[in-house]
Amino acid sequence: MSEEHVDRSRRHFLLVATTVTGVAGAALTAVPFLASWKPSARAQALGAPVDADVSKLELGAIVKVNWRGQAIYIVRRTPEMLATLTTPAVLDVLRDPDSKESEQPEYAKNATRALKDEYLVLVGVCTHLGCAPLDRFQPQDAQLGATWPGGFYCPCHGSKFDLAGRVFKDVPAPTNLRIPPYRFVNEGVIQIGTDTEAA
Repeated sequence: MSEEHVDRSRRHFLLVATTVTGVAGAALTAVPFLASWKPSARAQALGAPVDADVSKLELGAIVKVNWRGQAIYIVRRTPEMLATLTTPAVLDVLRDPDSKESEQPEYAKNATRALKDEYLVLVGVCTHLGCAPLDRFQPQDAQLGATWPGGFYCPCHGSKFDLAGRVFKDVPAPTNLRIPPYRFVNEGVIQIGTDTEAA
């Protein structure tokens, strides 16, 4: 084998090895750089819409999801639950039965405070000092009394809300529970964080 052939082989090997090393180094440098452009998980969680699967949610049950660091309660109301929302016995004890002073999208300014009557979607944070209300759906609850129609009870300071998240009179909470923007992607999925008037 001639020296010239050996030198060419060595030169070719060194050229290929240097090229491969350079490409690998450039890729390893580019990956973290490009990844830094992607929003952090925290930033995504603060603003991104959240899909909630309600396809298996039974009547009278509740599911809780997180959106923007807050608990979102989704309740599939029974016909009996819905019937309590318009009874004089309930309307008379509510501070804002028409939700005029409350925070909700326009499509939730109705008796059920919902796009679809059956599904209540609300922010699970008491409007008094930010505690998490408990679901107390059973009427005449032993702790809440014989006149309790079912709804939400805040254990921190005793605020009460009906099955549409409307606040009772004479409790510390000043307004109804908030309704977040949401839409139905399909019959079994609710997307929280996307405002739409179409259902």
